Amino acid sequence: MHTFLVDTISVLIVLGIMVLVHEFGHFIAAKLCGVRVEQFSIGFPPRLFGVKIGETDYCISATPLGGYVKMTGESMPGENMSLHGADGETIAAQKTDPGALTSHPRWQRIIIGLAGPSANFVLALGLMTGFYMLHNEVPLVADQPVTLDWVAAGSSAAAAGLLPGDRIVSFDSQENPSWEKVSMQLALDLQSLGSRPVPVVVERAGQQMPLTLQLPTGVKLEDEPDLLSTIGILPAMQAHPLKVNEVSPGTPAANAGLKVGDQFMSIDGHVFHSTQSVSAYLQTRKGAPLSLVISRSGTTLPMTIQPVFDTATPPSAWRIGFKGELPPFRVERLPLDKAVKASVKFNRENSLLILEVLKRLLTHRMSVNTLSGPIGIAQQTGLAAETPGWEAKFKVMTIISLNLGVLNLLPFPILDGGMILFLLIESVIRRDIDIRIKERVYQVAFVIILIFAAYIIINDITKIVQKS
Repeated sequence: MHTFLVDTISVLIVLGIMVLVHEFGHFIAAKLCGVRVEQFSIGFPPRLFGVKIGETDYCISATPLGGYVKMTGESMPGENMSLHGADGETIAAQKTDPGALTSHPRWQRIIIGLAGPSANFVLALGLMTGFYMLHNEVPLVADQPVTLDWVAAGSSAAAAGLLPGDRIVSFDSQENPSWEKVSMQLALDLQSLGSRPVPVVVERAGQQMPLTLQLPTGVKLEDEPDLLSTIGILPAMQAHPLKVNEVSPGTPAANAGLKVGDQFMSIDGHVFHSTQSVSAYLQTRKGAPLSLVISRSGTTLPMTIQPVFDTATPPSAWRIGFKGELPPFRVERLPLDKAVKASVKFNRENSLLILEVLKRLLTHRMSVNTLSGPIGIAQQTGLAAETPGWEAKFKVMTIISLNLGVLNLLPFPILDGGMILFLLIESVIRRDIDIRIKERVYQVAFVIILIFAAYIIINDITKIVQKS
């Protein structure tokens, strides 16, 4: 019950904020263009309560899964959850009404359509900028001794002779460096050294060993979010072996009996200290069964897990279906310029990931069953609400805002992108598309969205039943 309440309250708060910001974008753009706004609603009808100020009814409605701004002149089916648009006489009258949307130039209507998604992008940028300025959580490993958790096979680090467990005591000109200093020096070397080798000294079994690292060529720093991965090394993110935070139902990990709270004492004899290292190791095994030693409530258990190659979740990779604990962190407050830069990077990467998911859905390389609807979103917001620290909360809100912005720009009728597409077509042909054609298109689109929403909700419920 506690989890259900947390999920419900958190998703209502988060979606309420996202929709409020999205619709406020439309609202303010409409007002600036001189369009009359009849209703500003959080939620879909029936209307519960509200207040009318001037010409606008500001209200809360009963269906808490969205919201809308009702402007004079909007007449397509799907608005206010209806299959029917306005009658012909009303449409004709609105075209002569200076406050109606349809009486304004198409470029203004396009701006009004873009304003909602744009508001979500601005919110996403602001959320992460504020997070980085006030509560940026930096893993403690950033300034701890540089110990390698894993070295990717075939990488520059592997060719140089680096091994898991090595501690780097010298990296080029840096003596006893932190991971942050290694990353900074690596960035400098990749820009200035070309193919010249880098001297590295590691401590292994109490002995210091000089090695030579040949850096890869042609690396573009702006395209590499993790420079360490370009040379094939993964840090030991914490002192103790990795613990399990979540096990996905129906996955190899769940089928093998892995549980939340289990600790990986070893995998095929290797001890790992981060989820990234386990994932990197899985890729080298290419589907071979894993022999694990698990610690559970003080008891040591052997376990065998057969990885699967997952193409549904980008990027495609070998997986077993678990999430490890987050590494310990310290709070660091970034100045505004660096916070904005970090926020832009986070939002760009996640926006591209959303587009990649859409691409895979359209090319049938990803199943619709992997998508989450309101119930799945509620579970994610609830999990973020219960996760210690602020990082998960800010990132979930940011990603939801990005999703709302990107999805609303899709050129599908009823969505903002669909309206913009019609306006662009009308601009090219220099006349309005027949209202009867528009209504039929919108009616079909509205039914498709209702069916799709029902399917996604049923899919969410099925996942919960399978998990239980």
